[in-house]
Amino acid sequence: MVVSVGSVTITGQLTTGVPVTGSTAVGGVGNATPSVNVTQTFAITVAAASGYGGGNKFYVDGAEAPTGTLNEGSTYLFDQSDSSNSGHPLRFSTTSDGTHNSGVEYTTNGTPGNAGAYTQIVVASGAPTLYYYCTNHSGMGGQVNTP
Repeated sequence: MVVSVGSVTITGQLTTGVPVTGSTAVGGVGNATPSVNVTQTFAITVAAASGYGGGNKFYVDGAEAPTGTLNEGSTYLFDQSDSSNSGHPLRFSTTSDGTHNSGVEYTTNGTPGNAGAYTQIVVASGAPTLYYYCTNHSGMGGQVNTP
């Protein structure tokens, strides 16, 4: 069975030294703008989990692996330019823990941890519950509801 969750764009380093801010990246060599208007941007960092047992977790706008909500028809940008993202590609799946739990990855490779790195997702109408995860390490992500 094939399930569509919308379109996803992964972009690694747009241009050396070009940070992403909001929906436009501005740098010394010109402007780079994602292909659609972004509804919301989330800052992604990676750090040790706060609870017993350790291990790294994705932090979304400073919150440890939160359950989030993404609205159908909206576009979201997950800014992975913080150096803590290096080696922790953020991906989405309809299966909890994604490919670590026999799920299918709905995104492609990016270059997290470099200036300008981001994951962008457009949530399709009727999209199922999604899960974000790290392709390299199990247990880092969380759930995203799509009402």
